[in-house]
Amino acid sequence: MVADASAKGRYMETLQEYIRACIEKEPYRCVLSAPSGKGNYMKTVIQRIGRTYQCENYTDTQVFHENLEAEHLAERLCGLLGTAYTQLHAWDGDWEYALRITKKGKIQYSRKKSVQAPPVKMAHNRKKRYLIEENTVVPPLVDMGIFTAEGRVVRSMYDKFRQINRFLELLNDELGKLDLTRRLRILDFGCGKSYLTFIVYYYLVCVRGLDATVTGLDLKEDVIRRCNAAAEKYRYGNLHFEKGDIKGYSPEGEVDIVITLHACDTATDYALYNAVKWNAKLILSVPCCQHELNGQIRSETFGALMRYGIVKERMAALMTDAIRANLLITQGYDTQLLEFVDLSHTPKNLLIRAVRTGTGVAAREKAMAEVESLRTEFGAEPTLYGLLAASEKEEKSHIS
Repeated sequence: MVADASAKGRYMETLQEYIRACIEKEPYRCVLSAPSGKGNYMKTVIQRIGRTYQCENYTDTQVFHENLEAEHLAERLCGLLGTAYTQLHAWDGDWEYALRITKKGKIQYSRKKSVQAPPVKMAHNRKKRYLIEENTVVPPLVDMGIFTAEGRVVRSMYDKFRQINRFLELLNDELGKLDLTRRLRILDFGCGKSYLTFIVYYYLVCVRGLDATVTGLDLKEDVIRRCNAAAEKYRYGNLHFEKGDIKGYSPEGEVDIVITLHACDTATDYALYNAVKWNAKLILSVPCCQHELNGQIRSETFGALMRYGIVKERMAALMTDAIRANLLITQGYDTQLLEFVDLSHTPKNLLIRAVRTGTGVAAREKAMAEVESLRTEFGAEPTLYGLLAASEKEEKSHIS
């Protein structure tokens, strides 16, 4: 560590000088590696494309891309080296540069006559394999305008195509935890135009060959009528659509999977509450329009977060989903918040995935304590919390 402000200033000047030396001749490739702590990407690869650069941030399983203007390259490298990473390699065609921060904070710099940079191993250079592949004729996707009649993805619908496949991947990852020897029962709350409902049915029944019934629920009669007609047209015998309200719907028989896509504001809470009450084995929920807490939360301790409307709004949305996830843990679900689609495509990019495993007492108590701490600090009264508390109170009254 650098001991004082003046020494830190000299240290940063030296680091910046070496970085400028590395990029003076506009390198065609830079690689930042050796993460300096947990939570950082495994590596960042910056490649020149014409007069600009593209950054590729690698995790264990994914690559996140962003564009970078050439004039910001030095700033980006200075911001990452020594904080997120401890090593930098760069190639400009004539020289190979190496810059390293030692464990004691010393800067080591070298250059040598260039050899070709290691070949780029990029996810987008390999054909992405999807659960629903292009050039497969899927009647619902054709009628919805996502595929052409030949099974090709319509250019303007490619984001929707990726979204569908991402949802199927997150569903498919958990199917092995369910009893697939018996009929699965799936409910889709607020199904709307039902493109996801049709594709879930198609994947489970037509691709995986599973015995499954899928029910789509929505409030609009015309939507329900059209969807039922389409299911009959495709001969999807175990796909049905019903008019109904999330708040008061009662299924017939056991429910295995509950899915919701962009159920607005507290509709997501009612869907999660119902899924819990039915002991659904798997919940996949993409929330939308999390306005409730934005109108409730106050905090003197975190006044800066309350002062700016856009900051407060985003924090309230994230707090809403964090509380929902914790409350699902208190009900016996192993719960994750996952990236549904890339943030560049939509800000509504979180998915709650919860698998009923019967979480231990300690995990449940910790999750609830964290919720209570947020409620105390910010004055938050989320709908799901109130629904579960009322249900618990009613159960206790019946027992007594």
